[in-house]
Amino acid sequence: MAAAVSDCGRVILLNGTSSAGKTTVARMIQQLRPEPIQHIALDQFRDGLPDRFRGLNSPDGTPGARGLNVVPIQAPGGPGGPELSGTAIRFGDVGLRMLTGMRQAIAAFARAGNDVVVDDMRLDPNYLSDYLTALAGIDVIFAAIHCDSATLNQRETERPGRFPGTAVLHAHSVHAGCIYDVEVNTGTTSPRQCAEAILAAERTPPEPGAFETLGAHKS
Repeated sequence: MAAAVSDCGRVILLNGTSSAGKTTVARMIQQLRPEPIQHIALDQFRDGLPDRFRGLNSPDGTPGARGLNVVPIQAPGGPGGPELSGTAIRFGDVGLRMLTGMRQAIAAFARAGNDVVVDDMRLDPNYLSDYLTALAGIDVIFAAIHCDSATLNQRETERPGRFPGTAVLHAHSVHAGCIYDVEVNTGTTSPRQCAEAILAAERTPPEPGAFETLGAHKS
C-alpha cells in the first residue's frame, strides 16, 4: 500500500453488525479525542436516499430493490446450531453507487485534512476492497466492534425499526476475512473503555497496520 500523505487526516474505521454499539463508540471517541474528528456513518447515507429507494422485501425491478432493500431470510446457525431468522440488507445499483460515493466522500474529507471516524458494516467482501482503494495513502485504524448475541438481541428489541435476529445473523459475516488493528467488545466493556482502546491504537498503531496487510494481500 502506498505511504500515507503527511497532510491528510486520519481515518478510524469501525466495523461491526447492527446494534453492536458502533455509533456509541464513535461518539465517545469524539468526546475523548483532543482533536476534532468527523463522524460519518452508513446510516446517514441510507437516510439520505429517497423513501421509495429504501425497500422492505421489495421485488426485483422496483425502486426499493434498486436502493437498499431489507429482505427476510433464514440462515444456518452454524454446526449443530438452530436455523437463524432475520433480515439481509441488499443493495441494488442505486445503493451500490451510494456506497461507492460514501467511501470516496470519506477519503475526500481525510485528504482535505479532516480526521474521520467511520461507522459501517462490511456486508460484502467487495466493500472492504473498495475501502482499500478509496483510502489508499491515508492512515487508517481498522477496529472491530464485537458484541455477544444476548446483548445484541436485547438492544435490537429496545430499538425502534429493528428486525429481531438481524444483528446476530450478521455478527460473524461482517468480520469474515478481516484483519484489525484493534478489537473491542461492547457487551463486556464500557463505551469509554472501548474508545480508549481504539484511541490508544491510533496513537501507537501496529506495524504493519491492518490496511497495509490487507492491501498487500489484495495486490
